[in-house]
Amino acid sequence: MSSTTDKEILEMFGQPARRSRAFEILVHKYQVRVYWVIRRMLLNHEDTNDVMQETFIKIWQNLSRFRHESSLYSWIYRIAINEVYNFFRKRKRLYNLQTTELTDEMIRSMKEDPWFDGDEAQFKLQKAVSGLPYKQQIVFNLRYYENLQYDEMAKILGTSEGGLKASYHWAVKKVEEYLKKH
Repeated sequence: MSSTTDKEILEMFGQPARRSRAFEILVHKYQVRVYWVIRRMLLNHEDTNDVMQETFIKIWQNLSRFRHESSLYSWIYRIAINEVYNFFRKRKRLYNLQTTELTDEMIRSMKEDPWFDGDEAQFKLQKAVSGLPYKQQIVFNLRYYENLQYDEMAKILGTSEGGLKASYHWAVKKVEEYLKKH
């Protein structure tokens, strides 16, 4: 099942009788990667599951309109990032929080999350990354954890490679500074 190519998944999805099966295969193939993309931004297992569900709903609703301008994973990643952003906006509005207050709340919830199994160094790294501006968090996570090349990141985020390199550079500097202080 996981050896099914993206092209095969898309071809199956185009056939109404095989659409559900194609989506099952897609979810099986990408669910772990999508989970960690979201989790690194939200820090909490329960919130991550909620956003992951919204992400796959959006994928289901829009897969027939996938234009093949990027890889399927890049397109999925973009949807996941947009859903994380929507989550942040809704949470800030719902609880009338400033960005720093939301970040502090997320860090507290990560520390209390029974699903968090990292050590103190991992906690400090996550805390440092979560304190970055949103775009720098995304760029840092794409490069550091996903090990994506700048050209692939540019396709996902719709921005220039030069801008991404600068964002990553500043993100790394801020993370290093944070880790030195704490």
